[in-house]
Amino acid sequence: MFEWLPLNEIWFLLLGVLLVGYAVLDGFDLGVGILHPFVTRGDRDKRILINAIGPVWDGNEVWLVTFGGAMFAAFPNTYATVFFRLLLGVHDAIVRPDFPRGIHGVPQ
Repeated sequence: MFEWLPLNEIWFLLLGVLLVGYAVLDGFDLGVGILHPFVTRGDRDKRILINAIGPVWDGNEVWLVTFGGAMFAAFPNTYATVFFRLLLGVHDAIVRPDFPRGIHGVPQ
């Protein structure tokens, strides 16, 4: 069926579809999160907006998990490089907040 298209290009297109699907469908969650401080008048309005995204809140992250699995299956070397760099960033985000306070809370 797809003799004219190499397998790596099919996987690349699939990864693109997964990222576009995430970007489009997660826009609702991100939009509500960004706008709710500006468009709400009270706690009741905030609750209405947050409850509107409640059923789909975690469903959109499935796109990213599937993207990671597809990248691991199709391009394992790229997967290893990208996720190693991401883990370094996560490590920095966890460890660095303690550095400005110094050791044992004593400023340097």
